[in-house]
Amino acid sequence: MQRDVVVLGAGIVGLATALKIQEKGRSVAIVDRAGAGEGTSFGNAGIIERASIFPYAFPRKLSDLIRYGLNQTPEAYYHLSYLPKIAPWLARYWWNSSPAGHMAAMRASLPLIERCLAEHEPLIAAAGAEHLMRRTGWIKMFRGESKYKAAAEDAKRLTPFGLKFEFLDGKGLREREPHLTEDAYGAIHFKDPACISDPGGLSRAYLHLFEKRGGALLAGDARSLQQDGAGWTVKTEAGVVHAREVVTALGPWSDVVFKPLGYDLPLAVKRGYHMHYKPAGNAVLNHTLLDADNGYVLAPMDRGIRLTTGAEFADRDAPPSPVQITRTEPRARKLFPLGDAVDAHPWMGSRPCTPDMLPIIGEAPRHKGLWFAFGHAHHGLTLSAVTGRLIAEMMTGETPFTNPEPYRAQRFL
Repeated sequence: MQRDVVVLGAGIVGLATALKIQEKGRSVAIVDRAGAGEGTSFGNAGIIERASIFPYAFPRKLSDLIRYGLNQTPEAYYHLSYLPKIAPWLARYWWNSSPAGHMAAMRASLPLIERCLAEHEPLIAAAGAEHLMRRTGWIKMFRGESKYKAAAEDAKRLTPFGLKFEFLDGKGLREREPHLTEDAYGAIHFKDPACISDPGGLSRAYLHLFEKRGGALLAGDARSLQQDGAGWTVKTEAGVVHAREVVTALGPWSDVVFKPLGYDLPLAVKRGYHMHYKPAGNAVLNHTLLDADNGYVLAPMDRGIRLTTGAEFADRDAPPSPVQITRTEPRARKLFPLGDAVDAHPWMGSRPCTPDMLPIIGEAPRHKGLWFAFGHAHHGLTLSAVTGRLIAEMMTGETPFTNPEPYRAQRFL
């Protein structure tokens, strides 16, 4: 079987990238062991985070470091046995989170964030998935005055970028969310982001559009990838696929491609969990809500209210340890009337992260026709379509919409 391009990975990054390459007139196949959006893409909070100008930095205040080090916070948890393995990566993350490093990461990621929603919108429309997208933004709530005022000052940094947000007192939050059962001192309503009510459903809609446009999702293993003359081959259940170019969009599993080819890239994972609950009685949650004091998100989804956790630092393949769900569920129930759990057990996924808070996007330095598109951390859904545009433009020799240098793998080699 011959294709111009093979995309390894049927998560949201792989799907959106395949669609953007298709739009350039290339024939594309996607190869994955599973179906569309069944990995990390399935379980996020469903936010296309247009307002996330500043990347998630490593804490630098001593009080925060001590608090996290005690391993009792609901927003972060680590496996003690994993610390020796992850410590060098965390040190680099901490170093890059200096004020200067954080600003550099912000400037580099800004062109992607600015276009993230605009690149999704035509795909969502073409896929007939507008019903999955809500233009409600999301809300960050605080119980105490000091944290709220600090966050409000921080939010003001978004003003020069033309982003819309609103400061709410406790009464204002109650007007937007009348079924909350705890009072808040204040909240910030970020209005530019869009929310997806079924992230897995969006992946399936993108796959349907991809197939409608002539693409195929093939069952296969990325570990079978081989360089073959001027191109590449990968084995699938439908036979061997030959392609001039291949895109690695395997998220936290991307190392199965780049490590055998000799690339030592600092890709780590932050694991996360979710559970769905029925709303109790007639309770309604109108917005995706981040409880800033307890580090969890409640998101209204088609399946129910999705409770998502913060970061768990553990080996990607270690058995699930949903400590954060156990810690946060009672707190979430105090805030909103959650009913019975919809899921039999917590879902777990792994966010692929780099220590400089930027994704790895671009052609592999030593292998012509091999492209990288991974390392999007918390923003796989957010940055998937704009990543696809950048890959497609570089692959076809067009002038890319932004300078791709900050995202290239060479920065780590």
